[in-house]
Amino acid sequence: MRIGTLRTSYAADEALFDTGLQRSLLALLAIALATFPFVAGPYWVYMACLVAINVASATGLNILTGYTGLVSLGQAAFMGVGAYTVAILEIHIGTPFALNLLVAGAVTALVGMVVGIPSLRVKGLYLAIATIGASFILHFIFANWHLTGEARGLSMPPARLFGIDLDQSSELYWIIMPVTVLMVLGAANLFRTRIGRAFIAIRDRDISAEVLGIPLLQYKLLSFALSSFYAGVAGGLWAYFFRVVTPESFPLINSIFYLAAIIVGGMGTILGGILGAAFMTMVPEVLKLVVSWVSPWFPDALAALAPIRTIVFGALIVGFLIFEPQGLAEIWRRVRRFFHLWPFRT
Repeated sequence: MRIGTLRTSYAADEALFDTGLQRSLLALLAIALATFPFVAGPYWVYMACLVAINVASATGLNILTGYTGLVSLGQAAFMGVGAYTVAILEIHIGTPFALNLLVAGAVTALVGMVVGIPSLRVKGLYLAIATIGASFILHFIFANWHLTGEARGLSMPPARLFGIDLDQSSELYWIIMPVTVLMVLGAANLFRTRIGRAFIAIRDRDISAEVLGIPLLQYKLLSFALSSFYAGVAGGLWAYFFRVVTPESFPLINSIFYLAAIIVGGMGTILGGILGAAFMTMVPEVLKLVVSWVSPWFPDALAALAPIRTIVFGALIVGFLIFEPQGLAEIWRRVRRFFHLWPFRT
């Protein structure tokens, strides 16, 4: 049990970070994130941006699947909606990137609400199949609508801030990282509100939640909208980061990637979405490193990288479900509890 956590006021009870140590660690993390681009090389800044985009999308999926209990395999397609919205606005209208991101999130939230309508009658595997069907429909639209560039996709100009083009990872870092931090903090605060607690009640037992007066359709659609908003903003950041949006940028395997991220990280925890997205983003990089090591002895190793990646993702999902169902977040909590009590034994 931690000491120094006595709460003497409602404000203290509602605080997101309730100890001085937590606030100090948060300040150190903010300093580390602010100094990272100055001390890291271009590759690591690039990876940090990619991790941040994946964290934003995984956090949105965690709201829907981890906290509300609605399984979705359409997160990549929702990201595609956000990415195409940003690209279309940037190319044809030229509105500021901040407004483009908000519009992308809003448009994707509307699409998510439409996709979430079946959630009132179906759930579990059936809902997952429904979201897969929606992702195929969206992919068909991406590949055949003239406004999305059809199969060739869209190439967009870089984001601009005060007349300066942000076309390097070290420059986009200052946009992607703060947006992701705000989204993560927003999700953390969400589950201290009436809405977040209603989501958890629906996940635990939707019939009991309805008996208690929680309108299921309203809150399920709201959960889909929030999750899709996160995916849309993440897709918009992705579009600015890579500046080329094609139908093949958001395949079904990416939706499996985000589901794997929250399973490995720990469903129903904000920390789980962060750890899982970071871990799963780095897995392909580790595989590339291993392939480069073994290439002198196995010349065809590079061609096997894509199927190996899929196998590893599946193995990680099965392994964590069997050996650590609560994911990396639970491992971190056990380590933290150990040091809370050290050198004493329980």
